Amino acid sequence: MARPRSRREEAPGPSGFLVVDKPTGWTSHDVVDAARGWLGTRRVGHLGTLDPLATGVLPLAVRDATKLVSFVADDRKAYTGIFRLGVETDTLDADGRELRRYGGELPDADALRAALAKLEGTVEQVPPMFSAVKRGGVPLHRLARQGREVERAPRPVRIDRLELLAWAAPDAEVRVECSAGTYVRSIAADLGAALGCGAHLLRLRRTRSGPFDETQALGVEPLEEAARRGEAAAHLLPAAPWLALPVGRLGPEALRRVEHGGDLAERELVPAPGGPALRPGARVAALDLAGEVVAVLELRADRRLHPLRVLKAAG
Repeated sequence: MARPRSRREEAPGPSGFLVVDKPTGWTSHDVVDAARGWLGTRRVGHLGTLDPLATGVLPLAVRDATKLVSFVADDRKAYTGIFRLGVETDTLDADGRELRRYGGELPDADALRAALAKLEGTVEQVPPMFSAVKRGGVPLHRLARQGREVERAPRPVRIDRLELLAWAAPDAEVRVECSAGTYVRSIAADLGAALGCGAHLLRLRRTRSGPFDETQALGVEPLEEAARRGEAAAHLLPAAPWLALPVGRLGPEALRRVEHGGDLAERELVPAPGGPALRPGARVAALDLAGEVVAVLELRADRRLHPLRVLKAAG
């Protein structure tokens, strides 16, 4: 007899990743809340926040894909931003209060390129006070709005590329490629400091987040329309191609054992053709016969596969 579903338990539904083109003025949590309505599930999370000022690529994990976020391939981010030179703000972006205005002559394009090049590489970046980083469990932006400034430990970030795309004083359009956790607002402020004129981030668009880019992103209006037609789930991307894991398939008996948390013999996983040989400690995405990820397995020293994440509950 099937176990009765509790009032809080959701009906099963499709899992995967949904890439949203976030509009300006929306928080990342606003997008998550909207996606919960579009897809009829509370199990939605984002793969890295965007400030309300920013637009662009915001990947979401839906239902069981939320268990796979830590296995998504690479942490690279890419942006195009407008840096306004000559004005500093307390938030380092256009949402903030103006602190200082520079009255001198602004640098030329060659000086901008030279200053940007010096900001590339692995650097120690101090998180802005207006950020979601927490101090004693309290987000820094909440302390900042109380007029408080606290000491923040610098964090290593990697700035792979800073390219000047256009310069029409006082605005510089810059392409940024960097690691996760990098604040583009801080790059704008650092550029202004290096040039001696000050700067802040006027506009920002994320064009890439990990393996996801603008080609997969859908705007809010098309997704709302798809939801009205009951077709929002058709835009979910299957999980397997976006994971930094080799893949293998399980037969019905092995699948049943994994769904109950049991270990497998290595031979019970059929690896994808051309996949790497597994060594102890290696992790692999296990697929069912339909090609959906059902678990992440780890090869132990005794050559048995142990389930680290199980996506489909036995029923």
